[in-house]
Amino acid sequence: MREVGVILIQLLRLAAYLAIHMLIISKLVLFDLGWCFFYLGFLLFLPIGTPIVVQLGLGFVVGFTMDLFYDTGGLHAAAAVLLAFLRPWVLRLLTPRDGYDAADSVNVHQMGGQWFVVYLALLVGIHHAAFFLLELGSFRTFGLTLAKIVVSTLFTGLTLLIVQLLFVPSRRTR
Repeated sequence: MREVGVILIQLLRLAAYLAIHMLIISKLVLFDLGWCFFYLGFLLFLPIGTPIVVQLGLGFVVGFTMDLFYDTGGLHAAAAVLLAFLRPWVLRLLTPRDGYDAADSVNVHQMGGQWFVVYLALLVGIHHAAFFLLELGSFRTFGLTLAKIVVSTLFTGLTLLIVQLLFVPSRRTR
């Protein structure tokens, strides 16, 4: 019964991230260089023990939904699946001395600010690099694309950090 509750909570989180992104965040653009891919928060903040197959499936569903919304022909799906694939590797790379509890979600309060910023920078940066390089399709305007990657990574990362600080409880509840 507990598993059904966890699944329902995750489905509500998915709906919330997608709705907020589509209704509000999609309108925000910084100087035609920075876009906030807010929906990535759903994938990044999944419970640590989520099986890789489930993460890949969710990455595809979330990315495909964004592709339908933006009419981007698979760019979001490809980049989101890459993020979901690399997430366990990055979690292993950043494993704290005491290890993780499989039921934990990625949380700035539990993991610490430095760990969280490195985690966000790696995964959001890789996602954005994949997305914008696939969008570009060549290296003609590589400087502009690199600027988009950096500005969008900072914009998305800062937005997701603010969401964590404002909406995630600072204490662990059991």
